[in-house]
Amino acid sequence: MTRTEKFWQRITEGIALNQLWKQFRADARSSYRLYSHEIDATQTPGTGQGRHFFNIAAQFFWAVVEKLTPARRILLLIALFFLFSNVEATWRSGNGNVQAIWFGGSFWGGLLLLALLVLEVSDRVVMKRDLQIAKEIQEWLLPANPPQVPGLEIAFATRPANTVAGDYYDVFSRPSSGSPDGPFLIAIADVAGKSVPAAMLMATFQASLKTLAGTASSLTELVCRMNNYACSNSQNGRRFTTTFIAEYDPASRRLIYVNAGHNPPILRRQTGTIERLQAGGIPLGILKDAPYKSATVTLQPGDWLVIFTDGVTEAENNRTEEYGETRLIAVLHTNVAATPSALLKMVMQDLDRFVGDAPQHDDVTLMLLKAS
Repeated sequence: MTRTEKFWQRITEGIALNQLWKQFRADARSSYRLYSHEIDATQTPGTGQGRHFFNIAAQFFWAVVEKLTPARRILLLIALFFLFSNVEATWRSGNGNVQAIWFGGSFWGGLLLLALLVLEVSDRVVMKRDLQIAKEIQEWLLPANPPQVPGLEIAFATRPANTVAGDYYDVFSRPSSGSPDGPFLIAIADVAGKSVPAAMLMATFQASLKTLAGTASSLTELVCRMNNYACSNSQNGRRFTTTFIAEYDPASRRLIYVNAGHNPPILRRQTGTIERLQAGGIPLGILKDAPYKSATVTLQPGDWLVIFTDGVTEAENNRTEEYGETRLIAVLHTNVAATPSALLKMVMQDLDRFVGDAPQHDDVTLMLLKAS
């Protein structure tokens, strides 16, 4: 391998050119979304195209500059000044000869921009390291494998939109029962927002659920207590959480559930009929002492229960079309004989085919349960 090939291998980490271009497009779209919401592209009546373009460029410039610290803003302005300035100074020496010196500002401007890049990259490296640690902690909070639940086969998966996610899922034996054979709590939740703020609230949701599940209470009492706790740290309802919590008793095959503003899970009966589990109340963290009601269904052999977050059904392709529940149900109907783990793989693959190379806007979490 030549030096040039080794250099290119080190720069690209062996990634093919088409994948590099795909990565660049994803990064460009992400950056555009970051800055575009601060830009008002409305053209003022009577303003020409040139003036309108200048206004947009100025807004974009300030959207970028204001993301920097004040010291780095000054460094950027000095770099831009040097980048577009060249100075030539002349004077007459004592013997009458004319002396001249040319100052190339482009070199110094580029050097200052490189220094600014190094400072920004150092921040990114530190943040990336911290996010990786947060990701590892979050993975520890979520179950790696489903537990053995009599009468149920379970599979689940999650795919964060960013390094860390605001989605939560779990299946565990309720500690207050004192029996490892149930009843079992089944939970899935979606915190409003994404990335670090949502991930932090997801951790508090997990902690409150695990703590309150160990107390002797009905499912509705459990949800009411979780809602009151969520209201204490939801920033006046701005950081609410939608959740579906159910309690499954293997002996009776009964599933008691509360749907707190979450996407209604799909219950496909062995006969092919579809039921939606909607009973419950508003999302957690909006209104203290909000009322919640529960409902009960009995799972028969061959029944499927599909629980998901809106990142699944609202996933968009490049034409801004949503994946939708209709397509999800179609995959379910076509593959009812599959195991939950196999069907989970099929759904995620179908979702990938539909989305293509469009960016992922929300966390994707899917849980499949099949009664046996």
